[in-house]
This record gives sequence, C-alpha cells and structure tokens, in this order.
Amino acid sequence: MVDYSSSELMVVVAARELKDYESVLVGVGIPNLAANLAKKLQAPHLNMVYESGAVGSNPTRMPLSIGDPCLVTGAKSICSMYEQFAYYLQGGRIDVGFLGGAQIDKYGNINSTVIGGYKAPKVRLPGSGGACDIASNVKKIIVITPHEKRRFVEKVDFLTSPGFIEGKDKWRLLKLQGGGPYAVITNLGTLKFDDATGEMTVVSLHPGVTMEKVQENTPWKLKVADKLEQTQAPSEREIMALRALDPDRT
Repeated sequence: MVDYSSSELMVVVAARELKDYESVLVGVGIPNLAANLAKKLQAPHLNMVYESGAVGSNPTRMPLSIGDPCLVTGAKSICSMYEQFAYYLQGGRIDVGFLGGAQIDKYGNINSTVIGGYKAPKVRLPGSGGACDIASNVKKIIVITPHEKRRFVEKVDFLTSPGFIEGKDKWRLLKLQGGGPYAVITNLGTLKFDDATGEMTVVSLHPGVTMEKVQENTPWKLKVADKLEQTQAPSEREIMALRALDPDRT
C-alpha cells in the first residue's frame, strides 16, 4: 500500500467523481489537479473548461493558473470570458463545477463574501467572482474543503452562492437551471445531499476516520446514509499519476 497525504486523498476522491465525456468547469488548486488526474485515468475524453475561455483544454503540463498559455495549445476552442459564461455556463452546457468558500452550511450554501455582519464584518472576503453563476447553472457542484467547524456552519453568514437554500422546497421556487450541490469532499469523508430535503448527508468515511470525528468537526447534527461506506484508499496507480502531474506535491 502506498502512503498518501490527506490532500492527495481529496484529489483522488474528487477525480473519481468525474466521468468520461462530461464537461467540467475547472478552477485552480485541488480542482485543477482532480480534473487533470481524471483525464489521465478513467476519463480521457473529459472536456475541461477554464473560466478564462479555454474550452476542451488538453494541457501537456499542469497549468499554473486559469490564464496559463498551456491551456490554449490543443484546446477545442478559445473564447472570451464573457462568451464562456454566456454561451457555455449560462447555456447549460457544463456538467460539473468545482466551488469553494470560507463557509458552507447544511444545505450546501456557500459564503465567500464576509465573516460576520455584512456592514461591519470581522473579515471581508473576495466575493463571488463567477461562483454564484456556477452554482446556479451547473448540473453538479462539487465542493472540496478541509472539514473544520469554522468552515462548516449551520447557516452561512452571507449567502454568496446558492446551495439548496433552506431545503429543496425553497430551492425549487428559484427555478435555477443547475442541479444544485452534489458532493462535499473533505479530509474526513464524502458528504452528499438528501434527495427529499437537500440536507448534507455523510455517505463515506475516509480510511481511519470515525463518524464521531466527523461530527466533532461539524456544529450541527449530521444526517448519515443508511449504508455508510468507507472510502477506497488511493491505489498506487492513482497516487503515481497524481505525483507525475504534481511532482512538487503542492
């Protein structure tokens, strides 16, 4: 069995969620690694779309940012950021999108605007960028985040990007094009969302993690799947492919 870090585990678990021929809106950091890893392994026809306007990217090395020139070479299409958002994202052509933020709540709502009150916050954050558009229009949203009480809150201080709002009934009233949050992948496990209520539910625990540990790091009582699974540890093939993409293990 190969050794791996918690960050590598999150990348591998996220990569497994991506299917061949899907279109994925890729960001920087772990989502970038996850999408490129999936393309190297089980999803060679994964259509990677970057916010900068590169569509169908096939980079020969790991891009340093969404503006890296390596995203252009061999891409299917290059367009402006406006066209990418208007025609691809708001046109309903993106299957999977990755999001993150300072806070996420039990219904998958994300806060990347302020900690504390909006008028006099404790911390002012970067804001939405394209996150609200992504959350509203993509078929499946995946969040990758450390599992900490300061990040997992029962109700976000500011709703930057919609999850299932206060439950699926309220969310349906918005009539958004997207499918809402799909999965939250943390260093402790994988959480998905109850079909009826839209509430976050633990579906898988990572190797060596207990349900007590997950609950200890969550400020509300978590729902647990009837069949709670254990995450399959990364294989040697997955870890070696990941480290070939990221030799500095950033």
